Amino acid sequence: MKVVHTSDWHLGQQFYEHSRYTEHQAFLDWLCQELVLVEADLLIVSGDIYHTATPPAASEQQLYTFIKQVKTLLPDLHIVIIAGNHDSANRIETAKPLLLQFDTHVVGRFDKHNPHEVVKTLTMPVGTVNVVAMPFLRSADITHLDNDQSSYAHAVKLAYDSAYASIGERDAPIIAMGHLHAKGGDISGDSERNITIGGFDSIHADVFGELPDYVALGHLHKAQKVANNDCIRYSGTPMPMSFAERNYKHQVVLVEFEKSEVKAVSARYVPRHKEVILLPEKGGATLTELCEAINALDLPDSESAPKPYLRLRLNANETDSQFRHKIEQALENKPVHFCGIERVTQQALNEDEVVFEDLGKVSELAPATLLELAYKEQVDPQGAPSSALQKCLEEVLVSLSECEK
Repeated sequence: MKVVHTSDWHLGQQFYEHSRYTEHQAFLDWLCQELVLVEADLLIVSGDIYHTATPPAASEQQLYTFIKQVKTLLPDLHIVIIAGNHDSANRIETAKPLLLQFDTHVVGRFDKHNPHEVVKTLTMPVGTVNVVAMPFLRSADITHLDNDQSSYAHAVKLAYDSAYASIGERDAPIIAMGHLHAKGGDISGDSERNITIGGFDSIHADVFGELPDYVALGHLHKAQKVANNDCIRYSGTPMPMSFAERNYKHQVVLVEFEKSEVKAVSARYVPRHKEVILLPEKGGATLTELCEAINALDLPDSESAPKPYLRLRLNANETDSQFRHKIEQALENKPVHFCGIERVTQQALNEDEVVFEDLGKVSELAPATLLELAYKEQVDPQGAPSSALQKCLEEVLVSLSECEK
């Protein structure tokens, strides 16, 4: 049995106000071909299909067209999709009855009173598989799951245990899906250090228990295994969601089973449709250096070739009041999607201690990142927010999440 694990497509994302429709379409076309190439039996998508709870109609159409296309080429393929924290559970499940006609199983929410509903026992020509399709768990989904009003992490474990209890075919492979932040992953890059799910801390990988043969996770954007376990993995995003992710090796994961045992786990790398360029790669540059670097860029000659995304890092001590005009002149007729300028203050030689000042793109930053930047600016340039302050932010995020729901 061959299973392809992917997640975090973020269909409908605007990258610095630039549409990513063609990039997502290129990925979906590639994925369709890849599924045929490896002769996949099952495709699992671990959350964040869409970038927002109200995606554009064109993005929803992309998903449905992809499902129809791949089912035409692989009639026996089954697909399992769970909602992530970016998705609306209701919207994800809207087309549920219709998608079932295409062997596509969608789970938007976990019902603590009917945990068996997230368990999908799928019978295919190559055999049977049990998929525990656990979506993103909001606090309301699992509150008071036990009488002790336990911690969120313990409640998550109880949710999985209650779902496992309804599995009947124990000899078949068991795949657990999830959309959360698991401890023990190889987390790097600004966009991931500060990620929180519903305001809660990361969760230890032992919440999945010993029963699953493979755990297919979504939420963290960097493809990685968790707790040094080849069979607990994040597939990561199929393309960079921020400039911090420009050097990630974007992939989907191919998991090969022999009966109920995982025989091989391998990465299938996603081609980069549009390049993501940050000038300079580290630190900042003078205005003159930036203009020279722009002119030295190796850009596509053809008008039909995909334009790369370009973002510039300008030293904060740059005194030329005409810097924006001069940069615009340097960019004139350059085939790029311009994504703005960062004013960079170099506080140390260590790249991790570079502070970026770009209030124009606040919406692109995670709440925890904003808190850290504000703390450094207003309180202590060398310090970090206290755990109590971070906890306060987490409580606000939880309240907002519940209000949106």
